[in-house]
Amino acid sequence: MTTSHLTAGLGLAAVALLALTGCVANTPAGGADSTALTVDSSATDCAVSAGKAPSGNVVFTVSNSGDQVTEFYLLADDGLRIVGEVENIGPGIERNLVVQARPGDYFTVCKPGMIGAGIGKTAFTVTDSGKDFALEGDLADQVDAANANYKSYVKDQVENLVVGTEDFAAAYKAGNDDEARALYAPTRVFWERIETVAESFGDLDPSMDLREADLEEGQDWTGWHAIEKDLWPADAEAGFVAYDQAKRDALADRLVSDTDTLYTNVQDLEFTLDQQANGAIGLLDEVATGKVTGEEEFWSHTDLWDFQANIDGAKVLYAGIRDILIEKDADLAAQLDEEFDALQVLLDAQKDGEGFTLYTDLTDDEIRAFSDQVNALGEPLSKLTGVLVL
Repeated sequence: MTTSHLTAGLGLAAVALLALTGCVANTPAGGADSTALTVDSSATDCAVSAGKAPSGNVVFTVSNSGDQVTEFYLLADDGLRIVGEVENIGPGIERNLVVQARPGDYFTVCKPGMIGAGIGKTAFTVTDSGKDFALEGDLADQVDAANANYKSYVKDQVENLVVGTEDFAAAYKAGNDDEARALYAPTRVFWERIETVAESFGDLDPSMDLREADLEEGQDWTGWHAIEKDLWPADAEAGFVAYDQAKRDALADRLVSDTDTLYTNVQDLEFTLDQQANGAIGLLDEVATGKVTGEEEFWSHTDLWDFQANIDGAKVLYAGIRDILIEKDADLAAQLDEEFDALQVLLDAQKDGEGFTLYTDLTDDEIRAFSDQVNALGEPLSKLTGVLVL
């Protein structure tokens, strides 16, 4: 997010689809000062109703007319760094992406099936409308404090991730597999708490956190999950051959190097109000699309560690801006408090010592309860950015 000029949030609630063709509407979906755009994500295209918008609040209404679950991305000018995304848009479903758009060059792209490079990648320009994003008075002070506090939190989490990763990599290279397995989940929580920040750095996220199921043809597989498979071979497919020492060394060294790069990248990060709100939304989406389904930790089954870490990160983000939200919509704040608490009750029930029950030991009813509560939290959380910035 260092050089991001667009920040994004997503909305689960459907809104009226505005008919826009080749122009930018100034009648907003969310407020009088917003620009409303539509996105049609089909099986073959990612059609945005306009290729440019004036700087200020922009609401993308993303409609999935295809037959696969899809995603919509806003990418930075290098076409790699993710500066905003909407995930998990089912066929026939609409979701909102709320952005505070600063002048600059970007790209839009859709990803039917939620894997691969995506389709319909198109340049998107934000022209300078002269809008002043600065806030005034006490509210500005609250926002500045929240942004500064979250910056410190991110740096602290990455510092812990660096240390934990070094220990984990050393144990793995030395063949101390029991120690490496014990360090795996407790170290990954530092990543999962700030996952949306890490994902903003283009190729760094797939290098460190790509799942085997998301590999593209010819793509090298590195990162945590490549090592996870080698550490839990009993759960791998029949015929899986344990990695040799050279591959172990290469994977461990790459993970340490990538983590060091992440540490460097976050040192100069600055955050904005909408980035914090969108970060909380994004982390809950991570839960909904990977952790609550047990897909993230396919071999270790330590998904609930990641689940809790994503929620920890989301709660930190929410807590930082909660006082601001209370001034704007106290009812929404009360609802979010209640839903966060209810989700934590479910997680607490699965605690096992310093960790959690393995995902494979959960009952169908327990998994369903998690899924229902994630949805219950997702609905009010999806309104957060819009309430704060529109």
